[in-house]
Amino acid sequence: MPATKLAEGLNQREGLNQRQVGFNLFLVGFLILFLELACIRWFSAKVVFLQFFTNIVLLAAFLGMSCGCLAARRSTNWLALFPGLAFVTFAAVVAIMLLYSYWGGLAVDVGNQASPQEVFFGTEYRNPDLAQFVVPIEAIAGLFFVLIALMFVGPGQTLGRAFDAYPNRVAGYSLNIGGSLAGIVGFSLLSFAQAPPVVWFGISCAGIVYLLYQDKALSILRLVTLIVVVGFIGFYTDRSETHENRWSPYYAVDLNKSSGEITVNNIGHQEMMPFSDRGSSYSLIHLLQKHSGGAPFKDVMIIGAGSGNDLAHALRFGVDRIDAVEIDPVIQNIGINNHPDKPYQDPRVVPHLDDGRHFLRTTERKYDLVVYALVDSLILHSGYANIRLESYLFTEQAFQDVRRVLKPDGIFVMYNYYRQGWIVQRVAAMAKQVFGCDPLVLPLPYKETLTSSEAVGFTTIIAGCNPRISTAFRDRGQFWLNSLPPENLSVDGFDKPQDKVQVKAQDKTAAKHGDWVPLAPAKLVVDNAGAAQPTSDDWPFLYVSGRLIPDLTVRSMILLGVLGLGLVYLFKPKGVWRPNNRMFFLGAAFMLLETKAVVQMALLFGSTWLVNSAVFFTALVLILAANLYVIKVPSTRLVLHYAGLLVLLAVAVLVPLDTFLSGGLVWRYVIPCTLALGPMFFAGVIFARTFRDEANPDQAFGSNIAGSVIGGLAESCSTLLGFRYLLIVAIGFYLLSAWMPSRKG
Repeated sequence: MPATKLAEGLNQREGLNQRQVGFNLFLVGFLILFLELACIRWFSAKVVFLQFFTNIVLLAAFLGMSCGCLAARRSTNWLALFPGLAFVTFAAVVAIMLLYSYWGGLAVDVGNQASPQEVFFGTEYRNPDLAQFVVPIEAIAGLFFVLIALMFVGPGQTLGRAFDAYPNRVAGYSLNIGGSLAGIVGFSLLSFAQAPPVVWFGISCAGIVYLLYQDKALSILRLVTLIVVVGFIGFYTDRSETHENRWSPYYAVDLNKSSGEITVNNIGHQEMMPFSDRGSSYSLIHLLQKHSGGAPFKDVMIIGAGSGNDLAHALRFGVDRIDAVEIDPVIQNIGINNHPDKPYQDPRVVPHLDDGRHFLRTTERKYDLVVYALVDSLILHSGYANIRLESYLFTEQAFQDVRRVLKPDGIFVMYNYYRQGWIVQRVAAMAKQVFGCDPLVLPLPYKETLTSSEAVGFTTIIAGCNPRISTAFRDRGQFWLNSLPPENLSVDGFDKPQDKVQVKAQDKTAAKHGDWVPLAPAKLVVDNAGAAQPTSDDWPFLYVSGRLIPDLTVRSMILLGVLGLGLVYLFKPKGVWRPNNRMFFLGAAFMLLETKAVVQMALLFGSTWLVNSAVFFTALVLILAANLYVIKVPSTRLVLHYAGLLVLLAVAVLVPLDTFLSGGLVWRYVIPCTLALGPMFFAGVIFARTFRDEANPDQAFGSNIAGSVIGGLAESCSTLLGFRYLLIVAIGFYLLSAWMPSRKG
């Protein structure tokens, strides 16, 4: 059917004039993006371990939108099915969480964490080998991939019908982009205000109610179902007086006020410890400095200051100033108000709400000590890239930034539960490469040797070329640490063990004096190739054992690909149908452009939620600018814009990411932003020009979004190729799009 006749038919059938159709394009643009962001946040927090796979939710939303556009001309009203599908999807979340919470015999296998190709913190506590029933994480991911996709079919179908009914394609697409801009601004404001999920989904469901009412499909049952869904979201949390639940821009944060434990996304994350009670490992670097003959650290930077344990211990050892860097505002606020030792109240502590790498790059201060304090996020940086919030802290270039801010005899210390020996050895090898001296690796409990292939617990890595501590270990042997921090203050830890017994025996009236444990540098034995693979700003995958696509990722890609093809087949137009290949490859390539922009901007400005929002907002503005350009210059030649696009992408492939990490404003920010974001404008012009002339806009847009799903799956190749060479895949997609003929109306 010709597009003009189709538009007239849809307008007559739905009783909508052009202004109403235009408003629908804007509203659906707002609704889809807003609901997509809400689902990414909520499902990653409530579905067990899905926070490490937030791209599943993103790709599911794209797939559902694509299927909806493809089904635009079908008689089934999928928007009317949205309330029921939402109810089933949220009920599935409840069922899985109840099973996992109350059945200890159930384990979720996340890539074989006993000997993993990729480490996922917090997923290893239930051993699949000992469990009564094991569910692979890819099965859970596949289930919610389908359910969330089906939720988005209704809004996608409404979008496809609105595109068909609006006579000016590019203007209609501009209205849709305007709605998306409003959606990202609105959700960002709610994130800033730390609004709870009931507000997110209340707004989303209000938009659905309006569209159902307009479509004459709003029934009492559907309205009640949506109210039940929103109400359930509002009450699905621990509301006891012991627990305080808040939503930061990154996590669902649960504070147990009686124990000081902080749980994020249903995984234990931190515990506020009184100095008088426990947490001696936080004092270790200060004790070693003191008893090796060094002066107290005066200027200290702590990255990952969190709820304040590291601060409380550092303040006991004579520091003058602590720059306390924390990325999560809720966790920082909990530390300020709830830590029993009140370390944030000390005037020597200067809190900073910032990404650690960004703070390292931009500070001009010099430090005696830089600490990476248990920096282990439990979520991905975004749904577009397989990096975590701390990924850009553990690269060779990041260690060079640390070296830049250290004083000549400064010390760099990292401690964490690293899980795998190859991670410890990789970090130690990079520290040696950057600082030029062998770091000290102190496992707790003490191990004489530490192999790449063994599991490890709490480990401290001390880097830098100050020989004082290493000399003390060489000359005096083991260092003894008491589990009660106050016990360490008046004792030289390098004394012999029998001296500890004498000290302990001096006070017979004390009920408890803690336990003494020995510490000494471990000898590193490399028996796994992963230890030799350094991380860089181009390949920042600390927790991946090498340049490979992990088996879990491969299985997930195959599963999601099959499920996606199945859904597209179910929703494709009746009769013989071929996807719009040009639009398909444009969608796949643009998804990779967004991935590159997200990681590049995270490196330049920090891995914060605000930077992410700014990147997506800028991308939409560039698309809108491209649309306006096509409207003003209707005779746009695609060959020139393809040339400009490919030139910028080629430069981005050839120039390393770290080239722009120093220098003036233009070199440091303007040029890399142009390389990361500039291709989006050319890509937007190519899309708008092609979309304007397509015979069937609903099918064209559906094919484009389906291509985005393939692009999202292709992003998994970044663990093999790195982000620079991932752009070669994008170039290939764009060349294929240029080769494919357009379907002009």
